[in-house]
Amino acid sequence: MQATGIDLRPLDHSHLQSALTLSRQAGWPHRLEEWQMLLELSRGLVAVENDRVVATIFVTPYGDDVATINMVIVDESMRGRGIGRRIMQAALDIVGDRECRLVATADGLPLYESLGFKKTGEIVQHQGPLLACIAPPTVDWATAADVEQIVTLDRIAFGADRGPLIQALAEAGRLAVLREADALRGYAALRSFGRGELCGPVAAGTTGEAQDLLSFLFAARSGAFMRVDTGAETGLAPFLLEHGLAHVGGGITMHRAPSSTPSSVPSVHTFALASQALG
Repeated sequence: MQATGIDLRPLDHSHLQSALTLSRQAGWPHRLEEWQMLLELSRGLVAVENDRVVATIFVTPYGDDVATINMVIVDESMRGRGIGRRIMQAALDIVGDRECRLVATADGLPLYESLGFKKTGEIVQHQGPLLACIAPPTVDWATAADVEQIVTLDRIAFGADRGPLIQALAEAGRLAVLREADALRGYAALRSFGRGELCGPVAAGTTGEAQDLLSFLFAARSGAFMRVDTGAETGLAPFLLEHGLAHVGGGITMHRAPSSTPSSVPSVHTFALASQALG
C-alpha cells in the first residue's frame, strides 16, 4: 500500500510532542530535551496524515562534507505503506552531496541498503548504575578556553566540523579534557539523557586515554544511571562491564556516498558517540 494522502512538512517545535510520542512508542528513551537539541542542530521532516504526525526524520549536517540521518520513526500502525522510503528519500535530498552516516536497527537495514548505504561497523550500547571509580589525575573539567581545541580534536576523530554540536553539549552538560603540557590529548562529554545520563562523545588517541576520560566522569557520577554507546572495535566493553554498565543492545553503523577517502590514519579516534543519532 502506498503512502497516499500523506504530506511531508518541515519538523518544527509544534511537532515535538507528537515526535516524543512516536519515540516512546518505539521504546526509545529520548526526552523532550533530546528532541529539542536535535531540532536546533538539524533539519527535520514529519509525515502527516489528517493533521496527525505519523513519521519523523532528522538530517544533522556537519559542515559541507558529512551529515547524519537520525530519528527515523514510522508509527507502527502506518508501516508497510512506503512512508519510511518516502521520508528517507526527502532526507537524502537535504543531505545532497555530503557523506551520509546513520546507525540502523535490524528492522531498518533492508531499506537503508536499498538506498545505497553500506555497513561499516557495529555500535554496542552499555548502561546501568555506575560502580565507584577513581578519577585519574591527568583529566580535569574543561574551561571555555578549551572549547576551540576540543572542536579541533573532534574534527580529527569524526572527520567533519561539529563545532555547533560541541557548543550544545557544553551548554547542556559538562566537558572533560585529558591534558598534556599545554595541549589536549582527548575529551569527553557528560549530559543528562534518557533514563539518566550519557557519556559521549569520547575522543582520544588510545583506549587507555579513553578509559581515563571515562573514569573521571564515572568518578564524578558514582551510582548514577549511565549510558555509553561505543564501537564494537574500540575494546571498551570489558572496562564498561567492570564499572557496572551492562551490554543492552546497539545498532549497525552505515554510510552512503563518502565524499572522500582519508589520506592518513587519524591521531585521535572516537571511542563513544554523542548519541546514536548524532554520531
